Amino acid sequence: MKTSRTSSRRAPTWRRTSTCSTGSPSADSPAEPRSRSSFSAIGQALEGAALEGSALAGSALEGDESATGEQVALDNARIICRAARNAGTTVTVDMEDHTTTDSTLTIVHQLRKDFPETGAVLQSYLHRTESDCRTLAHEGSRVRLCKGAYAEPPGVAFPDRLEVDRSYVRCLKVLLGGQGHPMIATHDPRLIEVASSLASRYGRAPGSYEFQMLYGVRPDEQRRLAERGETVRVYLPYGREWYGYLMRRLAERPQNLSFFLKSLVSKK
Repeated sequence: MKTSRTSSRRAPTWRRTSTCSTGSPSADSPAEPRSRSSFSAIGQALEGAALEGSALAGSALEGDESATGEQVALDNARIICRAARNAGTTVTVDMEDHTTTDSTLTIVHQLRKDFPETGAVLQSYLHRTESDCRTLAHEGSRVRLCKGAYAEPPGVAFPDRLEVDRSYVRCLKVLLGGQGHPMIATHDPRLIEVASSLASRYGRAPGSYEFQMLYGVRPDEQRRLAERGETVRVYLPYGREWYGYLMRRLAERPQNLSFFLKSLVSKK
């Protein structure tokens, strides 16, 4: 699923970190105990390696919104959060399609009672997301904003990519204007510039937000941002479900595939 590293001007070399997950396990999936154990093992490995600025990320639910499913997912997520805390790292709970949004946010809310550092993920292609941003843009709240990568019905999501981008900007304004820690997940040059401009407008200090990109996609842009003093987290798909995760991220915006292919022969 994912490993990451972050960089900033305050650390001239890339600080190697790990943002790891082992898939998007269903709460009642036969693979779920294995996934939970994999997360815990990764947390222990991070603790032993003492990697700075590390983070764990994965989804709590996929397709099971029953009360029992939520409880199983919450219990397992608590184990992962505890392992992450022992390793000096954090957990961000990933988001899947719209059918699990309420359940996932409920689990994040419950986790934050004991692990307030737990991050949430919101998707700008959903009509509801601007409102969710307002709810989550409070002090200490880590929120990762992405566009979303699933085929959703028009009743819940914007069908037009331009509308998705406009929604992303509206959500950026809410998050960067709030008191939380926005995690800006995009490779889009326009949105990166908009985010930088908004961060300046709202008086955001470097380190109070971060950019997130896939490993191998626009590496020169990642370095440019880091050299400018920005925090940059680089995601590397890792584990049994790495291929599906990577394909969804590339499908999220076709230009990502172009960036990725260009990166094979160029580092821009």
